[in-house]
Amino acid sequence: MKVLLVLLFVTVGAFPASAQSLEGVWQGYDGEWLHVSQQLVALAEATPAEKFSWRPEPGVRSTSEVYMHIVLANYGLLRYIGPEIPADLKEDAEKTVTSKPEVIAWLKRSLAQVKTAHLAVKPQDLQRKVKIHDRDATVDGMYLRIIVHANEHMGQLIAYARMSGVKPPWSKE
Repeated sequence: MKVLLVLLFVTVGAFPASAQSLEGVWQGYDGEWLHVSQQLVALAEATPAEKFSWRPEPGVRSTSEVYMHIVLANYGLLRYIGPEIPADLKEDAEKTVTSKPEVIAWLKRSLAQVKTAHLAVKPQDLQRKVKIHDRDATVDGMYLRIIVHANEHMGQLIAYARMSGVKPPWSKE
């Protein structure tokens, strides 16, 4: 029990006390989506344009490629449960959309699409079965995968930011 309390204290203590940094936390899927969306956009906006081409080593995704990977995954996973991929989003966007303004615009657009799509889902539709890569899933499971994926790459982007000299805007002094 003591270990659990220490972990909870450390985890909660890792968040700054500002209301914006905690907006959405512990508020279910929509709140958590708001939280990760705000952090992704804030980190992208805090990153200087020249750092969007930074990569930890050759052959590893650059900063812009990670953001565009999130965009492609958001739309790609959504298409299995309803919303189509925008016609103007090209398959090679991860490699071809590299400028900070374009990346941020696509990021905001994809995050908003996930939010809008999730808000439109009726509770009974969350258990609807879908097929993805020859596997059975549910609509709820797809949304869970989307948010887990976004958070996974948020961690990667925080590491990239720190390695390239960018401090996440919500970090304590």
